Amino acid sequence: MKILEYHGLDASRAKRKYLKIIEYLKRDDFRSADVKKFPEHGLYRAKIDDASRIIFKIMKYRGEDYALILEVVMNHAYDKSRFLRGARIDESKISPVDAHHLEKEPLPSLTYINPESNRFHLLDKIISFDPEQDRIYRHPLPMIIIGPAGSGKTALTLEKMKLMYGQVLYVTLSPYLVENSRNIYYAGHYENDEQEVSFLSFGEFIETMRVPEGREVTYRDFTNWLYRIPRQQRVPDAHQLYEEFRGVITGSVIDRAYLSYEGYINLGVRQSIYLDSERDVVYSLFERYLRFLEKNGCYDPNIVSYEYLKYAGQTYDFVVVDEVQDITNIQLKLILKTLKSPGNFILCGDSNQIVHPNFFSWGNLKSMFYNSESLSGRKITRILVANFRNSSAVTELSNRLLKIKQSRFGSIDRESNYLMDCLSEKGGDIVFLKNTDRVKRELNHKTGKSARFAVLVMRDEDKAKARQFFNTPLLFSIQEAKGLEYENVILLNFISGERGKFEEITKGVTEDDLNGDTLYSRARDKKDKSLEVFKFFVNSLYVAVTRAVERIYLIESDTEHNLLKCLCLYNPQDQIRIDAHQSTAEEWQAEAHRLDMQGKQEQADEIRRNVLNIKPVPWEVLTSNRIMALLEDIASKKAISKKTGKRLFEYALFDD
Repeated sequence: MKILEYHGLDASRAKRKYLKIIEYLKRDDFRSADVKKFPEHGLYRAKIDDASRIIFKIMKYRGEDYALILEVVMNHAYDKSRFLRGARIDESKISPVDAHHLEKEPLPSLTYINPESNRFHLLDKIISFDPEQDRIYRHPLPMIIIGPAGSGKTALTLEKMKLMYGQVLYVTLSPYLVENSRNIYYAGHYENDEQEVSFLSFGEFIETMRVPEGREVTYRDFTNWLYRIPRQQRVPDAHQLYEEFRGVITGSVIDRAYLSYEGYINLGVRQSIYLDSERDVVYSLFERYLRFLEKNGCYDPNIVSYEYLKYAGQTYDFVVVDEVQDITNIQLKLILKTLKSPGNFILCGDSNQIVHPNFFSWGNLKSMFYNSESLSGRKITRILVANFRNSSAVTELSNRLLKIKQSRFGSIDRESNYLMDCLSEKGGDIVFLKNTDRVKRELNHKTGKSARFAVLVMRDEDKAKARQFFNTPLLFSIQEAKGLEYENVILLNFISGERGKFEEITKGVTEDDLNGDTLYSRARDKKDKSLEVFKFFVNSLYVAVTRAVERIYLIESDTEHNLLKCLCLYNPQDQIRIDAHQSTAEEWQAEAHRLDMQGKQEQADEIRRNVLNIKPVPWEVLTSNRIMALLEDIASKKAISKKTGKRLFEYALFDD
């Protein structure tokens, strides 16, 4: 048996005896190590001496058994054990374990082990850093970590956060990612008295300084406003204009709330989505947009970010910005202004996963720091290329999509010129299917009751059409799917639903462009605005593909589409060969809880309602947030509402 030790293990108080027991475990001599199992925890203990124990877990990797040493418990203090969760242990009732027992028992598997290291890290699962991750882990700040989906950049960043002290800020745009990262960080009852970590979405971060007046403008607000303007007075593409407003006119500059008319008109070719001849109309629309915000009580987060620079104090000792590709320059400026020491930050992200409009590029981001006197000339960028999550088939499809993107649009910046290196042992599969009612009904029949299958569509408005055939609660738009992963993913009409857009994406791409194991780094044509126009679609497909851990079912109406040919997908099946799978109630409960933790309330509620048949109680459930809202409601009014007062009285009487 091989031995791995937890990075935070402290065996110093019984070092000599500890090493003796480790040698017994290496020889599978469970008798001499006096090994016993705690079956309810899935853990084992070995006896160091009369009062001290080693707590460990046994897992497999490539057919070999590994003992993962978690902690040393001194003086029978099981109640203080982090991994036994304060359990009361009566050793006289625990039977000894023989090494042969492992041959009969199915052991959990490890995804990867670095052969050069005998240490592992622990979040919500066991993690062994590969050599590059380990170098990044040990490297001093500041740091920009770039890596594809499944590269472990968030896990690496969270582990690196454990080295920080004082006031620490973790911030990202998505409230769902914030919740997920918080839960992962504190998994396994992790505690650190040397730090106080604030996990905040960008909206919550803003509110720590001052709550903005009104509400944040949404894309739906924006489109409703734009399409009320006569066609001859506006540009046709709402998404493109939204990105120009949110990533160019606002967001890109950090010394003013937004560009002046002259500043916008004089932008270089690569600095705007629109050509010179179109910018007059665009800026005129922007001025109308500002009036719309004021009239409707809405605010633009970029404009607020600039206005809030005067409120930003030096609050945090360290700052971590996750999914930085979703953050604009002015938002990042505001975040970093709260640092006590300018270089104590980590930024991590992947420009291939941009599905929010902000005109992001790594080059623009780095220019902010290289103009800084304190960071000038320092190499702060690190790139991860290993993929631990996805099967080889899924990784190959993802890489081919990146090659198409690079071939069609040219090199965005040097930091985006990488392909993923699959380290997963799973072979996986890509199943190409015709979009027929028969195929969809059969696939739904076989997978609709399984928590291992999710259905993905491009936009929220596509979900209603998918519901006509798929009754799984695990139906997500691409915006909802970010941060999720499933063993099997069904992609419904992703390409055919945007046939024209994806046709443009493959325009001029040849088979020769897609051969080889590296990205072709042709320079971009500065006047070609195609990437900005079509980025949402190609990135959305990339995000969708990389949600699949093992297998993708690609259902398309236009089975002869050029993108499918470029992806080497031919001969679609018109019938599905798949074994039916039904998850247990316990698996569905666990999935509902996981979705709750990630903010996917719609899907979690549907699991409880339609799968677990849990009916809501016929009264209002008062959560802590709801209680605070009721208290604020009372505080803001001269007369107390009878209904509100009654609810709070009942809560105090029966629940508090």
